[in-house]
Amino acid sequence: MLPPGKIPVDVLKEVVFKNLGAQRKEITLGPTTGVDGTVIDLGEKSLIVSMDPITGAVERIGWLAVNVNANDISTFGVEPAFLFSCLMLPQGADKTMVETISNQMGQAAQELGMAIVGGHAESTPNLTHPIVVGCAIGYTPKGKYVTSASAKPKDKIILTKTAGVEGTAILASDRETELKTILTTPELLRAKEFYNKISVVKDALTAYKTGGVHAMHDPTEGGILGGIHEMADAASLGVHIRQENIAIAPETTKICRFFKIDPLQLIGSGALLIAAQNEKTDEIIASLNKNQIQASIIGEFSDNKTQRLITDSRGKTEALQRPASDHLWKALSRT
Repeated sequence: MLPPGKIPVDVLKEVVFKNLGAQRKEITLGPTTGVDGTVIDLGEKSLIVSMDPITGAVERIGWLAVNVNANDISTFGVEPAFLFSCLMLPQGADKTMVETISNQMGQAAQELGMAIVGGHAESTPNLTHPIVVGCAIGYTPKGKYVTSASAKPKDKIILTKTAGVEGTAILASDRETELKTILTTPELLRAKEFYNKISVVKDALTAYKTGGVHAMHDPTEGGILGGIHEMADAASLGVHIRQENIAIAPETTKICRFFKIDPLQLIGSGALLIAAQNEKTDEIIASLNKNQIQASIIGEFSDNKTQRLITDSRGKTEALQRPASDHLWKALSRT
């Protein structure tokens, strides 16, 4: 039986990646592990295309669908421009639900300068909650982009914002009743407002334009730890992380303690992982800070791909855990 969330990497390699249809010469970068988009070259332009579903959130599902898909395009150093969406509504849904989700998507796309150019919407038998699948597209001069697979040995890893941003927002909104028992009203309000931090478009474009960036990746399912492993997988590298340098917001800490989950394995849209030349890291962090974006160096990549380590605040070093499933699912399954 498959775990909740993303299909395991071995299943992708053994099944999905062996059934990709015809080969096309326009495809410069096709489906691969650890990379959240495809590159299609058309004349003098490169199209960056990515797709993501929103399945574990309800209250702001339309807003999330736009921003999470836009994030994937921006990690290539490219501005997101267009969005297709597939809206699947639960049985018994009404016009109000369609309007709510559509309004959220329209507002989010407007803020990012994106056009919603097509898609599909339906009421789906036996579905218990809405699902929104998005497909985002950006374009850039041919070859002018980075991928999450381009990290190099000795690159420093910069993390923007904090761990578990999206998970904090989802749990604060969808499990508000339970969390009122351990969070004050101001804390709960701040946690719900983490939705406003989920876009990394500004983070990614700021870093890329500063220079010295080899790779970028937004940690979604599996959180910060999952995102780090995905970058290392894509580049066939090892990694050493300093846990004490990974910022965790107080609201996230309290929520994760309540649900008995790890903030480093909680869905992390809103943070950005950047692999950069050592000599450019200070300049990149300064550029991010100038744009009111929190950032810190949390580790570095190495050429030993079998060695992935994390050192805690006490100096203890152990293997970097690979999440089997995002801890959001653990929290949502608790009653």
